[in-house]
Order: sequence, then C-alpha cells, then structure tokens
Amino acid sequence: MLALLGLVTVLAVLVLITTRRLTALVALIIVPVAASLVAGFGLRTSAFVVDGIQQTAPVAAMFLFAILYFGVMTDAGMLDPIVDRLLKFVGTRPTKIVMGSALLALLVHLDGSGAVTFLVTIPAMLPLYERLGIDKRILAAVASMAAGVNFLPWTGPTLRASASLHVPTTDLFRPLVPVQVVGLVFVAVVSFWLGRREERRLGLTKPSGDQAVPVRTLTDEQRSLRRPHLFWINVLLTIAIMAVMISGIVDPSLMFMGGTAVALAINYRDSDAQRARVDAHAKAAIMMAAILLAAGAFSGILKGTGMLSAMADTAVGFVPPPLAKRLPIVLGLLAMPLSLLFDPDSFYLGVLPVIAGVAGALGVPPIQVGQAALLGQMTTGFPVSPLTPASFLVAGLTGIDFAEHQRFAAPYLFAASLLMTAAAVAFGVFPL
Repeated sequence: MLALLGLVTVLAVLVLITTRRLTALVALIIVPVAASLVAGFGLRTSAFVVDGIQQTAPVAAMFLFAILYFGVMTDAGMLDPIVDRLLKFVGTRPTKIVMGSALLALLVHLDGSGAVTFLVTIPAMLPLYERLGIDKRILAAVASMAAGVNFLPWTGPTLRASASLHVPTTDLFRPLVPVQVVGLVFVAVVSFWLGRREERRLGLTKPSGDQAVPVRTLTDEQRSLRRPHLFWINVLLTIAIMAVMISGIVDPSLMFMGGTAVALAINYRDSDAQRARVDAHAKAAIMMAAILLAAGAFSGILKGTGMLSAMADTAVGFVPPPLAKRLPIVLGLLAMPLSLLFDPDSFYLGVLPVIAGVAGALGVPPIQVGQAALLGQMTTGFPVSPLTPASFLVAGLTGIDFAEHQRFAAPYLFAASLLMTAAAVAFGVFPL
C-alpha cells in the first residue's frame, strides 16, 4: 500500500511539474502533504515536514547567499577585466575565438546560472563570429559545453541532489573534481578542434589585422556600480571562499553568508546601496531557496511515512543482482539523455530519491547515485533540453534554430557525459 501510494505521489509531482499544471514549489508541498493525510498520518505530517526542512536548510542557505555573493561581485565588475582581456587576446583567429568563448563561459558560469552565462558570453563573442563568418552553432555548442561540464557545489543540480539525498554538497562534489577536470579538458580539446576546422573552411589560418575586435559597452547604471579599484580584493576574497568551501573545513552556507556580508561591506559601504544590491538579486535567490525547502518537505514526508523505503524494497526485486553495484554507471550513461525527459526539479527531487533508495537497499551508497546524475542530468543535458528556458535562450541569442542547435551540440554534450562517467570509473568514484 505505501509503495503504491509513494509511486502515485512521485508520478503526480512529475506530471504536475512537467505539464506546468503547478509550479515545482506548489507541487512539492501540496502533493506529499495530501498523500500523507490519505495514508492516515494526520498531524504527524508536520513532524515529517520539519525533519525534511532541517535537512535541506543548509543547502537553501548556501544557494541563497551564493546567488547574492556572485551578483554583488558581478555588479562590482570583478569579471570585467577578465572579459575585456579575453576579448583582446582572442583577436580574429578562429581557433582562439572558439577557445576563448569556452573560457569566457566557464568564468561567467561561476555564478551557477546557465542563463547568465549565455547572456554574457554570446553577445560578447557573437560579433566576431558574424564578422569572420564562423559557424554560429559552434558558439552555442562551446558555451553549452562549458556551462554543462562546470557543475559546481552551488549550481542547481548539485544543490537539488544534495537536498533530495540529504548529503552535503562538498561530499558530492569533492570526489568529482578530477572527473570534472577531464570534462574541462574535453571541452578545451573540442573547442580547439572546432576552431581549427573553421580556420580551414574559411581559409583564415593566419591572423587578420584588418578586423576590429568588438568593444563591450556598459550602461550608466552598470558603470555607477563598478568598483575597479577593488578588483584584486574581490578576486582574492572569491578564491578564499571557494578554496575553503571545497576543502570542507567550513560549511559552505557559512562561507557564502560571510562572503556576502564582506563583499557588500567592502564594495558598497552605504546601507542603502547594500540594500539595493540585495534587492536586485533577491528574486532569483529566494525562489530557488523556497523550492529547496519545499523539496525538504517532500523528501521528509516520503521518508517519514515509509513510502520511500517501501518503494525501494519493491523495486529491489526487479533489479538483477549482477547489475546492482553498477547502478551508478548505468545512471551516468543515461543521465544526459534523461535531461530531455525530466526537468531538474522533477528528476532530482522526485526520481533520484527513489533510485537512491533502490541502490541503498542493494548495498550501493546513495551518494554514488547522486554523483552519477550530476554527470549529465541537467548539467551537460540542460543546454539542449526542451524543458529549460536557458536552452532556448542560447539558440535565440545566436540566431539559430533550436532543433539545429540540438543536432549540432547534443553529440558533444553526450560525449562529455560518457567521458566523465568513464573517468569516474577510472578514478574509483564508481566501482566496476
């Protein structure tokens, strides 16, 4: 009975989210609460919700302050000198332009937002592609690869996996650092190869001195917020936060809370200016934090009522014993294509806990299931998924058809996912 009710609950959440009948926030609260009441748990439901929220609160806090921190740093202009020098460095050589596009996307994606990455990278680089006749699908592809491979502890998929499995983000991320390095090398190699191919196609094997490099322009409001004299202080602060956070010495939520406070105090000393910077980035931060807390309520109810364990026990009987310990590998291989079927909320907050429960019942650490999902599900998969607005944004900004972008970029993104899965096996993250 509990297994069936749990399955209905998960499917209801998936259908309501994917069909956009309800937002993820509403579905993750209403559906599990209703299921718990139907199962006869009554007022005990509130205890399940509180237990779940307590598990996800640190993740929600980290995301909230990570968005604020990187928003403040962008306003202060921390990335401006890097972007300007990169544009100057790439010149008009297609190979440098393509590789520079990937590098720029990697840098901008430090804030964890795919949409922001595309909004900054593509307009900055597109004039060079158009002026030299470089295939614009390449710009869309390398920006997508760079953002997809660059899954960081504060990006959406990692945070969702952490929240749904009740695993610290640093525990999920640290074993994957060498795996991610392999993915980044792959992005660099593919970018170099695509650039060289364009050079041969266009006959531009030598730099052309008569092509002007486009100059970025800032609005008056953006210029008023810039703090160029504090560039190195902001860079050192960011490096310190990331280093301490990844090392696991201090909880990530505390690092970003403290980092946000210091960044605001250094760059905007007036209280009204500080309040304005928080207000400018609060909408995105609060919405995602609310979804993560709702996910805590969802997982808390599934776990507290016993529905999650009942579903796992039932599913165990359908998994062949030889396949049990290889579940992470199988999921890693399927993770990227699953992005075409599930949006991040429905997969990480609805499907992943069930898969992790099955894995746990078969003796496989659930954390490995979460790590396998991060190798493709809405990481390398999100830039070509029809379920994410950012994928349409990258196609729209480059002026190419979305289906054409999918056909061109998807093979490279899938190859990156497969390579990182193989690297995870080679580095011992997943056992054979």
